[in-house]
Amino acid sequence: MKIEELIKQCTKNNRIAQNELFRRYKDTLYFTSLKYCRNEVDAEDNLHDAFIAIFQKIKTYKNKGSFEGWMKRITIYKAIDKYKTKKHTNIELKDDILEEVVVFEEEPNLSLDQLLKLIQELPDQYRLVFNLYQMDGFSHKEIASALNISEGTSKSNYHRAKLTLRDKVIEIKKSLKPKED
Repeated sequence: MKIEELIKQCTKNNRIAQNELFRRYKDTLYFTSLKYCRNEVDAEDNLHDAFIAIFQKIKTYKNKGSFEGWMKRITIYKAIDKYKTKKHTNIELKDDILEEVVVFEEEPNLSLDQLLKLIQELPDQYRLVFNLYQMDGFSHKEIASALNISEGTSKSNYHRAKLTLRDKVIEIKKSLKPKED
């Protein structure tokens, strides 16, 4: 079934079409959830919540832009909403001047799973800002609006996330180097 027909059937609450849509996109949206959630269980919960929202909002999709992109945004915003409702320590660093830091000076030789695990270990606000900016192309202005923080805080959190990731990669590389006697 073509995507246009699948969307049309989903707007009619056709369970077979909804199952097919879920089957087609669950892996992609799960990976998106993993980027924003601390662990696999949270990512699975987010995926579930995202699909509920997708099925509820599918009538609002106007066939403009990528349908997959539309679903990814819903998935990302579900993770952000969950983050906002949690009690968390606000990480606001007041760095006015942020220099650009290269996270990896050379090929990190880390698998995608290893890199994802490092990103998941970042403090919540660092992780969210890093993923929104680096992985999904949001501007700092959009991030600030979504997370209810200033643009400066978004830039600062992004900068700190990169520094943290760089330090963790360096640590891993040092542990992998053969020890000299």
